Amino acid sequence: MIRPYCLIQHVPYEMPGLIASAALERGIQLDVRHVYAGDRVPALHELDGLIVMGGPMGANEDRDHPSLPAERALLAAAARAGLPTLGVCLGAQLLAAALGARVSKGPAEEIGYGEVALTPDGERDPVLGPAGPVIPVFHWHGDTFELPSDSVHLAASGRYPSQAFRFGDRAYGFQFHIEVDLPLLAAWATHLPARAGMSPALQPAVERAGRGILARFFGLSAPS
Repeated sequence: MIRPYCLIQHVPYEMPGLIASAALERGIQLDVRHVYAGDRVPALHELDGLIVMGGPMGANEDRDHPSLPAERALLAAAARAGLPTLGVCLGAQLLAAALGARVSKGPAEEIGYGEVALTPDGERDPVLGPAGPVIPVFHWHGDTFELPSDSVHLAASGRYPSQAFRFGDRAYGFQFHIEVDLPLLAAWATHLPARAGMSPALQPAVERAGRGILARFFGLSAPS
């Protein structure tokens, strides 16, 4: 039986963006769970893949965001089961925490258009490698994470050495955003701080890179 990929959304404006169109192109159904509105975090047997989006909360703010323990448990189970798993920004921090790594405040906020540089392992990675060695992205974070044990370090930026990692063959954490299309950017507009580094000329390059990365992520096949 073909099951959907679950996509967990934490706030109304952190929508799937390019993730939705990339899934549609692959014929993959997304089951979007709006946990901020009370939607239930699913069980592992209900899904064939898992995507966890960003949000302004911290990865361990369980008191104010009661879905987070269940999200971390599901992320750990999906990653260890070999399901295609993607954590974006907060989702990457949750994936790292779920796999036993520490999440903490970063040195300074990193917000706006920028880039990440792939590590040698990143350049060999089947999902990120073809987009490298330097990938245009959108940053919007102030927290960071240590790399989980047995993970592969894939990308870094000047301020944040932990920008991307892979666990196993199919679980990815991206601290940065590659899902940003123009409708998503418009939804973010009133939430981004005035000091954000906005360079609209870079948006087409971010979209091109994001479409390729997401197509390759959705091309991953789950183990039989």
